[in-house]
Amino acid sequence: MRLIKYGHACWRLEKDGKVLVIDPGIFSEVEALDGADAVLITHQHADHLDPDRLRSAPADLEVWTCEAVAQELAEVPVKVRTVRHGDAFEVAGFGVRTFGEWHADNHPDMPVVENVGFMIDEELFYPGDALTVPEVEVPTLLVPTTAPWLRLPAMVEYLRTIRPARAYSTHDALYSEVGLGLLDTWLKLEADKQGADIRRVPVGGSVDLP
Repeated sequence: MRLIKYGHACWRLEKDGKVLVIDPGIFSEVEALDGADAVLITHQHADHLDPDRLRSAPADLEVWTCEAVAQELAEVPVKVRTVRHGDAFEVAGFGVRTFGEWHADNHPDMPVVENVGFMIDEELFYPGDALTVPEVEVPTLLVPTTAPWLRLPAMVEYLRTIRPARAYSTHDALYSEVGLGLLDTWLKLEADKQGADIRRVPVGGSVDLP
C-alpha cells in the first residue's frame, strides 16, 4: 500500500490498482482525486472538504463520511455513504473502521462539529481534526502537527500514547518554512526517543506501507 502526501491534510492511498483519497480540501492539489475510486472525509471544514471539487468528480465516486458532511453534499452528484463511530466497511478493496465522533475544541465562538477518524486495513489511522485514541493497535499514524486547536505538548503526548511504528505529519500547511524546520526537529526528537519512523513527508512524497 502506497501512501502519498498532498497539500495540508490530504492523502492518497494506492493498492492493487485502486485509489482511496482522504480529505481533499481546498488546500490540496486538484490532481489528488485523479482516478480515485473512493473518498473518505473526516469533517466539514473547508481544508478537509471541497464540495465544488467533488461536484466535478464522476457520479459513481463513493464518498464515506459523517452525517454533517453528507448533508453538505446532498446536492453533489456522488454516492455519499454515512458512517459513525464503531462502523466497519470495505471500499475499493480497502477495509475501513471508524473511530471518534467530534472535532477538537477550536475557537470559543465556533461550534464543535462532527469528526470521524478512519483506520484503513488495520495499518493506517487518520484521526482528522482530533486526537482520537482508537481501541486498537496503530502501526501507522497520520499525526496532526499544527492547528488553532493544537499545542505542541498535546501532539507529543498523542504520539507517546499511541506509540506507532510510523507517524507522518498531517495538517501542516499553516507552518512557514521556518516553522516546518522546527517541526522537523520536534518530530526527529520524538522519533529518536521512541525508536520509530516519525517525520514529515513533503507534498508529493510517498511512503510504502507494509
